Amino acid sequence: MDLFYTPSERIDLSGRTLTVGGEEFFHITKSLRKKEGEAILLTDGEGLSIKADITKIGRNDLTAAIVSKEYIPCASEKVTVAMSLLKSSHRFDFFLEKATELGVTGIVPMISQRTVCRLKSEKANRKLERWRKVIVSAACQTKRYYFPEITAPLHFEEVLQLEGYDMKMIPYESSEITPEASFTGRSVLFIVGSEGGFTEGEIEQARKEGFREVSFGRSILRAETAGVFAVAMVRSQLLVNGQTDCGL
Repeated sequence: MDLFYTPSERIDLSGRTLTVGGEEFFHITKSLRKKEGEAILLTDGEGLSIKADITKIGRNDLTAAIVSKEYIPCASEKVTVAMSLLKSSHRFDFFLEKATELGVTGIVPMISQRTVCRLKSEKANRKLERWRKVIVSAACQTKRYYFPEITAPLHFEEVLQLEGYDMKMIPYESSEITPEASFTGRSVLFIVGSEGGFTEGEIEQARKEGFREVSFGRSILRAETAGVFAVAMVRSQLLVNGQTDCGL
């Protein structure tokens, strides 16, 4: 059964009803042609799984009766990727989609010294809304009940000051240090540079702030590939260690 999204404010657990609007509504009623009386599966993106029956289809939204609900356990591992904004919006969208599919927990759009794309406040807000739509779509397609959080763009220096991580890593093409750390039960932050990579000065800044330099192999990965690889590396290690329910 396809998974759909509706925000928590549209869910009334005590009244056992919910509503769905926006693009999800049109997907359910126009693309899939669901009718009143049919069952749908939904999430609020915060761990809630709901089975509901459609009771009324309006012009812009639908109402459904909640049949059952459960909270999906949250994984203890957390992976955040601070990704430099890219010249191509399609390539940044690719990163968002694939990282979401692989189980990324948080995404921080970043502006580093070599970042070409510089967003003004108004445009950044529009971009952030579109990025969230990409994430919701990817999460629903892969049946993720916890959606990754994406922040407004931050400058490199601001990202270095982020707290709450057990491990902080900076992939660097000139590094020969292989990633040997265990990610089990850890909260990890990766920072990934733009098309031109990080400057030597930025690498040194990151080292001083406790970031561990790491190599992703001899071949130089494109920025969006490196971001995806970081999440996949954590996921693969957890699966090798037998954590098939790791959530990543």
